[in-house]
Amino acid sequence: MVINKCRVCKNSFFDVPLLQYKNMPKVAQYLPDSKSVKNDRGVSLRLFQCSGCGLVQLNSDPVAYYKEVIRAAGVSEEMRIFRQSQFSGFVREFSLKDKKVVEIGCGGGEYLELMKRAGVKAYGVEYSRELVRRCFENGLNVTRGFVQDAQYKLKHAPFDAFFILNFLEHLPDPNAVLRGIYNNLNSGAVGIVEVPNFDMMLRDKLFSEIMRDHLLYFTKQSLCLILNLNGFEIVECHEIWHKYIISAIVKKNEKVDISFFYNQQNLLKLEINKFIRNFRPGRVAVWGAGHQALAVIALLDLSDKIKYVVDSAFFKQGKYTPATHIPIVSPEALISDPVDAVIIMAASYSDEVAINVRKNLKKNLKIAILKGSRVVAF
Repeated sequence: MVINKCRVCKNSFFDVPLLQYKNMPKVAQYLPDSKSVKNDRGVSLRLFQCSGCGLVQLNSDPVAYYKEVIRAAGVSEEMRIFRQSQFSGFVREFSLKDKKVVEIGCGGGEYLELMKRAGVKAYGVEYSRELVRRCFENGLNVTRGFVQDAQYKLKHAPFDAFFILNFLEHLPDPNAVLRGIYNNLNSGAVGIVEVPNFDMMLRDKLFSEIMRDHLLYFTKQSLCLILNLNGFEIVECHEIWHKYIISAIVKKNEKVDISFFYNQQNLLKLEINKFIRNFRPGRVAVWGAGHQALAVIALLDLSDKIKYVVDSAFFKQGKYTPATHIPIVSPEALISDPVDAVIIMAASYSDEVAINVRKNLKKNLKIAILKGSRVVAF
């Protein structure tokens, strides 16, 4: 199925493809053998760029085996040494010793064994039955599965860290997979996300790095974007392994707790009511009809305690405060219809307003400024 919208941000592609290749290999794994080679045919590939986030991607379906991780890198001694050093450093930096770590798309367990040696409790998830069987035979703790959506439940979750290494670029719905990973992590969990380096492909003009297996072609910028969109903070992002790989260390973003706003609201209500009680009923005004003042008046239920609201903006004068329906008047009202006190709620302009009020109006007018949860006399 041909697609015409970005797999990440859902914006449309630019109309004209970046590249059009004909007679390209249909697969990079499960190569044709002597029986099937006579039926093998090349395919056409069209590479597009998203007009929104800029991610470069093929507009075709994934290969049939996209859920499986097949690694030839497992036979490289240089890669084994590199990964052992990388994983050990990661465990030390984030104090992961004896913590639970999961590799999403673990293949035949080539890296899980190295993670175990680094001192973590290593778990893997792999879709290929054959590769899962191989992991079992090698004593690795691997579950057959594929993180297909945000609701997917991983066995042994929640985890303290995760790895997804050169797998994300194969996925037709990378957001769903990243959200699924996010929802199986502990608070404060970290991870390593790695993809082929499209920045290097552009620099070195490596046209041969385009393949049907890889749907997505990430730069540092586009990789960081998709990770941010799916709940991860970028700790660091750099090129590794002869610059062929972009490696991002990430941390799970947490839901912001602002429940303390309620306590702040209660403190301010006590403070303002204490100030207002010093004056006769109906003899206190507020200066400021901006969003902060309007919110304070409504949330603190001051509609029956404030005579009017003063604002210098002529287009607000003659109107009423929304929700609380207090008249909004010009500064001249402080002379023609005086009050005993005014509370200035003009945010960053409050000090300037207070100076002008003191200079231009009666000297015995009590002036206070709203600062945080305090009402400060001026």
